[in-house]
Amino acid sequence: MSYLATYIGLMGLRFSQVRGLYPLVLLALFVFSAFRFEVGCDWTGYLAQFELFGRVPLSEIWLHREPLWTAIISIQTSLGLPYPWLNVISSAIFFLGTHALARRQPNPLAFLVLLFPVLIVNMPMSGIRQGAAIGLVSLAFLAFLDRRSVAFVMMVLTATGIHSSAAVFLLLTPLVGGGLTRTRLIFAALLALPGAALLLTSDSAELATERYVNTGVDAAGAAFRLLLLLITAAYFFLFLNRKWAVLSPQDHKLAFIGALAMVLTAALLPVSSVIGDRLGYYLLPIQAMIFARAPFLRTSLNRNFVILAPYLGFLLFFGVWTALSHHFSACYLPYQTWLFGFPAFSRYY
Repeated sequence: MSYLATYIGLMGLRFSQVRGLYPLVLLALFVFSAFRFEVGCDWTGYLAQFELFGRVPLSEIWLHREPLWTAIISIQTSLGLPYPWLNVISSAIFFLGTHALARRQPNPLAFLVLLFPVLIVNMPMSGIRQGAAIGLVSLAFLAFLDRRSVAFVMMVLTATGIHSSAAVFLLLTPLVGGGLTRTRLIFAALLALPGAALLLTSDSAELATERYVNTGVDAAGAAFRLLLLLITAAYFFLFLNRKWAVLSPQDHKLAFIGALAMVLTAALLPVSSVIGDRLGYYLLPIQAMIFARAPFLRTSLNRNFVILAPYLGFLLFFGVWTALSHHFSACYLPYQTWLFGFPAFSRYY
């Protein structure tokens, strides 16, 4: 219940009248994520990576599929920092990116709270490598908003050096500059075809296909997370799209493309829930952006409903997950921290 209570507490702060809470909440979530101890489904998996890549000399990191991730572990090992510091580093990268994106929202605290029950708990608190990549892709989204093509490409390439799945966002490069027109979308789609073919035939894509397509391997909860993305996309196109284009054109293009990508990602569910889920996590900052912006767009829907519905929807999802999922109980309970020293009953790091 500690996680559900945390989210309810965050909701309370979101709807309180106290100002200046955002920096405190940001710091608290970073500490909660970064200094956890033996919490998260991928804890032992990344421990194995740490022990393996920690022996790789810097001169050989380019021989690995995600060289930047290998370099982070190699440098950390050379500095004598134990494994749990890898969570601090990855969480710092994640929250750096999401904080930068939050500052562009009309209500940064709302944006941050909406990220907690799905993205924060699953990524910087478990899948830390992709969590770091999501932070860098969030910085790429900022470059997209500012129409800085070179910065966008550099951020995506940096994210790809940590988690190869981020490379898919290179397909958005033709859309960084200029307006969002039907002709431009068609032209960008045509230009993306060679890039998509290249990505699909890459070593990483072949490895993903071998592991996850028609293998019976499923991502726990993927159908529900992708359904939430699909609902978000439908909400955007039915109620927000036109108003957003008029009232907030500076970030409408990113929201439009993100919502379209949510539909395409959900369509991957019958092919591979794992691949669809992996790509869907990158879209969760845009999902939070849509819900955080919606109350300011004056739609035909009741404003109180527009404000409350996303939080209550996530509360229902999170409550069912934390209460009924054996996967959650095995991975996240009990919550422990090493902020005040490593627990005596656990292995020494």
